[in-house]
Amino acid sequence: MPPLLTSPASLPSASPLLVSCIGALHRPGPFLHQRAAASVHFLAPHRKTRPPPAMSWLGKLGLSGLGGSPRASEASAALAQGPDEDQPAPGNEFAQFGAGCFWGVELAFQRVPGVTRTEVGYSQGNIHDPTYEDVCTGTTNHNEVVRVQYDPAACKYDDLLDTFWARHDPTTPNRQGNDVGTQYRSGIYYYNPEQEKAARESLEKQQKLLNRKIVTEIVPAKRFYRAEEYHQQYLEKGGRFGFGQSAAKGCNDPIRCYG
Repeated sequence: MPPLLTSPASLPSASPLLVSCIGALHRPGPFLHQRAAASVHFLAPHRKTRPPPAMSWLGKLGLSGLGGSPRASEASAALAQGPDEDQPAPGNEFAQFGAGCFWGVELAFQRVPGVTRTEVGYSQGNIHDPTYEDVCTGTTNHNEVVRVQYDPAACKYDDLLDTFWARHDPTTPNRQGNDVGTQYRSGIYYYNPEQEKAARESLEKQQKLLNRKIVTEIVPAKRFYRAEEYHQQYLEKGGRFGFGQSAAKGCNDPIRCYG
């Protein structure tokens, strides 16, 4: 996903890690799903107001200054590492996946028959209520994830796993194409023992088809933090250029990740 700033040069006070991350996104490299316009800079159409300094990501970690409290850091991490307590609609179930930039991943799941809702967000990190900028620092350990709500009478969990494997390269640690960082890692986050069993069996089958080791993490789903509204159904709404991509069930049109 492109950064919310136009270039590393526009970040006079940014950390070296953030500048390095943004620079990596502008360097060409081999990747599974070619993103033709990845080098074009993106400027978000809308951002919610940044929180005051006391609520910065350093503050959430208890590192905002001399008054920083280890207890505050522990409390924040405890909240973030808690279970996803949201409830799906009656008769539906949740599934959660990380497979790189969540824009294209969400659109892939939107197209699956039996999927009734999708949301993009952040999970598996160590601070409570992160923003996109927090996650982009690479210090919070959050992953960009898609939470899928589906009707098990119309969609099997195995169908979602098939979509997950087809959408990304599960052999690249903390990377999908030119997107580099822990927030782009491959992950299956299960809500019950049945999902865990299906996920591990699916990984074993997938591994037999590949000549490189799969690095996908399979761990329990944790608290889900819904991403900022402009990220939701981003490609269906038209993305950067205003050309909407179909989310129709069963659609097989190529997904243009930054279109």
